[in-house]
Amino acid sequence: MNKISLKFGLWFLGAMLILEMSLFFFLHTSIVDSRIEEELAALQARGNSHRDVLEDSYKEETFHHIAVMEAKADTEVIITDQNQNIIITSSKFDNEEQKIITKEIGKVPRDGEIMENRWKSEKYISTITPFKINQNQKGYVYMFRSTDQIQSLISRLNHHFITGAIMILTLIIITILFLSKALTKPLIRMKLATEKLSKGDFSVNLPDMGDDELGELSRSIKILAEDLKHLKEERNEFLASISHELRTPLTYIKGYADVSRRKDIDETIRDQYLSIIFEETKKLSDMMKDLFDLAKLDKNTFVIDRMEVELCSFLNSICEKMLPAFTEKGMELAVECKKNVNVLIDPMRFEQVIFNLLDNAIKYSEPHAKTSISVKRDKGMVLLIIKDEGRGIPKGDLPYIFDRFYRVDKSRSRDTGGSGLGLSIVKELLEAHEGTIEIKSEQGKGTAFFISLKELP
Repeated sequence: MNKISLKFGLWFLGAMLILEMSLFFFLHTSIVDSRIEEELAALQARGNSHRDVLEDSYKEETFHHIAVMEAKADTEVIITDQNQNIIITSSKFDNEEQKIITKEIGKVPRDGEIMENRWKSEKYISTITPFKINQNQKGYVYMFRSTDQIQSLISRLNHHFITGAIMILTLIIITILFLSKALTKPLIRMKLATEKLSKGDFSVNLPDMGDDELGELSRSIKILAEDLKHLKEERNEFLASISHELRTPLTYIKGYADVSRRKDIDETIRDQYLSIIFEETKKLSDMMKDLFDLAKLDKNTFVIDRMEVELCSFLNSICEKMLPAFTEKGMELAVECKKNVNVLIDPMRFEQVIFNLLDNAIKYSEPHAKTSISVKRDKGMVLLIIKDEGRGIPKGDLPYIFDRFYRVDKSRSRDTGGSGLGLSIVKELLEAHEGTIEIKSEQGKGTAFFISLKELP
């Protein structure tokens, strides 16, 4: 048996034993007390019946009749006068009965009272009933019942209780065995599944366990396994992408550096090669900066120093900086924004977001294309739309466009391909600003980015 099954079984057995013992003790005590009360009540009722007979017919034949009746019963009777002198007995009385009838008594109620009820330690239980003749106290009827009979009855009752307890205990143990197995089996399977996860094996296959807490835990483990598998795949892909991205510029730098070291090379060609080395070094430096930024965002160490900013003037200032790059390519850049739109942003980081998106518009748009930035209000939110008339993005690439190192241009052209980290950084920065970004694109018609931010009142 597994440890958890054993532990569960022992706890459950202990709880059931305590419950069973408490219940049996209560029932046993209640039944015994009730039975003794019934015996005493029956004894007192029998004494009252003899009293009624004596009061109706007080003569010697009546005394003998009562004595004969009790001689053939399980009870005994002793009738005394009012001074407790014995008139008649149903059988030979002993010292224990003598002690009871010689006890000093006070005024006894007409329906009688109990003289002795200690069935565990005494030989008899006993009651006394007074009788009157012509309204004058005439004597007492003492009724006796041997406690041996009561103890025999209690002994049989104890035997039944012990038999019942053994049967119930057996059923409890059988139930615990089945119940512990039924309840702990899924837990054991989930434990084995988590052990597989800890060893890097994410092929977890757990059955549907219903809608209870075990079912929720099972589904959570499966979701965790899928997430870890996805993270592992992303990590491998990320490392492969970094390796590729670093290898390409380093290959260029090493190759052109080796050629530039030759003494017989023309100075014009040497300068050309050195320019390529400088360009690749700059790309490598930019990519390393992007990687460090992403690492800081992942570790939540990226500082976002937000302040209240009037968005329209902020966007206009960014467009003034970017306009020469658009003009150089013969492209148009326009801003449509009403004044007094206030947001809480980090100006430097948010400028990086806009720069990255506008830089993409320049890279993937043809000359004379238009890029527009518009701002709208919607239920306490500010919607910033950056739309270009570029090449657009294939529908199948849209779900992955914010993934790290993902490029629509699979050829990784040196003319248009960046590090593949720009849009990932954009998304991370906007999430750090408690904002969102969505994308809509159609090939040949352009791409639109939709940024949502909370508006300050």
